[in-house]
Amino acid sequence: MKFKTVFVCQKCGYEAPKWSGQCPECGEWNTLAEEVKQQESKKPQRTRSFTDFSSEIIKLSDSRSVPETRIPTGIGEFDRLLGGGLVKGQITLLAGAPGIGKSTLMLQVAAALSKTLKVLYISGEESISQISGRAQRLGVGSENIYLHCETDIQKIVESVEQVAPDVLVLDSIQTVYHPEFTSSAGTVGQVRECASELVRLCKPKGIITFVLGHVTKDGELAGPKVLEHMVDSVLYFDTEKDNVLRLLRPHKNRFGSTGEIGLFKMTGSGLEGVENASEYFAQTSKERALKGRAYSLALEGSRPLLTEVQALVSPTHYPYPRRVTTGVDLNRCLMLFAALEKHIGLPLDNKDIFVSLAGGVKLKDPALDLAVCAAVISSCKEIPIAHDSLFMAEVGILGQAAKVPLLDRRLEEARRLGFQKAYTAALSRTEKRNLKDLTVLELADLNDLALKLR
Repeated sequence: MKFKTVFVCQKCGYEAPKWSGQCPECGEWNTLAEEVKQQESKKPQRTRSFTDFSSEIIKLSDSRSVPETRIPTGIGEFDRLLGGGLVKGQITLLAGAPGIGKSTLMLQVAAALSKTLKVLYISGEESISQISGRAQRLGVGSENIYLHCETDIQKIVESVEQVAPDVLVLDSIQTVYHPEFTSSAGTVGQVRECASELVRLCKPKGIITFVLGHVTKDGELAGPKVLEHMVDSVLYFDTEKDNVLRLLRPHKNRFGSTGEIGLFKMTGSGLEGVENASEYFAQTSKERALKGRAYSLALEGSRPLLTEVQALVSPTHYPYPRRVTTGVDLNRCLMLFAALEKHIGLPLDNKDIFVSLAGGVKLKDPALDLAVCAAVISSCKEIPIAHDSLFMAEVGILGQAAKVPLLDRRLEEARRLGFQKAYTAALSRTEKRNLKDLTVLELADLNDLALKLR
């Protein structure tokens, strides 16, 4: 048996015979890592597949769809992402930054599933005493949860066959290694082979599997891209630094929609779901009109979130006015500021402008355009905006107001939250007939907005 040394790009998997600073394939810098690879023999070798799927050739009309039985976890926000629950044999990849709460969430999910299922929790990062300490803080205690600290994939396979669990949690895939390969754990080859071993093991047995993964400094999943193709669901944790709010976004889901998000907040007793997100993001007083405050309803997937846009316009003491935004795209806001100056003559050339979304959330929904414009006009002209008014429309560079997607769902949410007025673009006759207890003020452009805010 012969081995050779190659340099493998940890970004794209490109193999080079010698090291170089930049990967010739993907162009990334300092991503080539040295690995020892077995030389291929001249004798034909059996190719290993990721899965052992094999079936007869049949017509689609003759195939019968087997209904998928969902297993709910009891965590509402988590079940919403998964489409109502877990499916037997489902493999889910959970990725996120260090310390964001991946292990905490998995321990809570394991505790919820252990009421009816046997759970095997394997950790390659923490000792049993550390996991036990976290479980005590979270109030987790179950006879159906088995702990094992191991990084050798062959020993992990043996422990799974010994315990025969219904649910398997592996924390994390970057710490596991395959003894047949001499490269270090976390490299492209090791992650690929270890993940394929898990897929071949858990899929035929119907074991629900959770695999935790690390992310790079760019926010992408560390390891080969094929890892995301091998699993059934990919969930990403997203948050701001020092923010208690966690957003769980599905980037892939074979058993449900990718248009949902899960909202959690970190507390002393673990992660708690935020069911009423609209109340969470709207933090200022709703009992009186305020200058520079405008409400809007943004969509994250198919879920409308009440968003509070705050703007502060003040005279500047610098040669160049400042433009600062938090939670919204700066370039988008600069375009809106220019449209306000051009089309309604709002004097902003000698004023600093600060725009922020309350709650520390980041959104890119174009429905926020009209709310940003209304908040800036209100702060600049000292016009209070009523607490029961809502602004939802996209604003173009010519100052025109355009309708946003799923407006009927947004209007229904606005009515449920108790808003009385909604400023938006022109509605269709069907949308007008469905409105109840909500007055819609249709706008054509920014001039209409300025006139109705007086």
